[in-house]
Amino acid sequence: MTNTEQIIQLLKQRIDETPDGISFTELVKHVQLQRPDFKINMVYGAFDRFRKNLPADVYRPSRGVYKNIKFKETDAIEPQQPAKVPQSVSGTKKEKEFYEAFAEWLVENEGCTKAIALGGKRFGDKWGTPDVLGVRKSAPSDIIRVSEEVVAGEIKVASSEALITAFGQACSYKLFCHKSYIVVPKSSSKDDIEKLDALAQIFGIGLVLFDATNPTAPDFSIRVRAAAHAPDMFFVNEKMKIVEKELFA
Repeated sequence: MTNTEQIIQLLKQRIDETPDGISFTELVKHVQLQRPDFKINMVYGAFDRFRKNLPADVYRPSRGVYKNIKFKETDAIEPQQPAKVPQSVSGTKKEKEFYEAFAEWLVENEGCTKAIALGGKRFGDKWGTPDVLGVRKSAPSDIIRVSEEVVAGEIKVASSEALITAFGQACSYKLFCHKSYIVVPKSSSKDDIEKLDALAQIFGIGLVLFDATNPTAPDFSIRVRAAAHAPDMFFVNEKMKIVEKELFA
């Protein structure tokens, strides 16, 4: 049995034994606890294969949640929140260590067909480059087709000043993205989070909180969901040409 097959087996077993359904985040944590020798990117890769080829007895009652159909009659009952796994604080990590995890989060929670870690200066201008970029496209099996949507994510792990900068960047991404998210530490001050919450709702920016000390289990949670809008298609096409082979292949 290959490593990917072993991971998929662990995912399936955990889903089968969880009556209330289980989130993508908790499934990844389960695999990491059972097989700490597997690298996180290997787990994400296996999960992507599992997601695209769900077993006949597994379904998704809501975004990012997986459940065995034998428990389907319990859907009317509000599911219990998964127990939090204690996490050790080991200091601030570099933002790029969270790119892949947030790309997976966009696939699970924003319905992106594909999401990639970007960052750096790929777009080569002062308006900046998103840390993570995703695209949502209709599947061939969809009855109702939707226009393609581009989703951006800007991740920050530092101080209040950095959060203000990140919010400005997230706003600028609306020039070429249909949705834009700012991702900030849960440990940020209450005042900072409340102000970002208010601004996010005013400007239609998504706000996600996460554990900035744990790249392997960042525990992303939505505070404000991003609102879709119509970007400038000239800039959409200009930027997407740069990442066409990676994001649209």
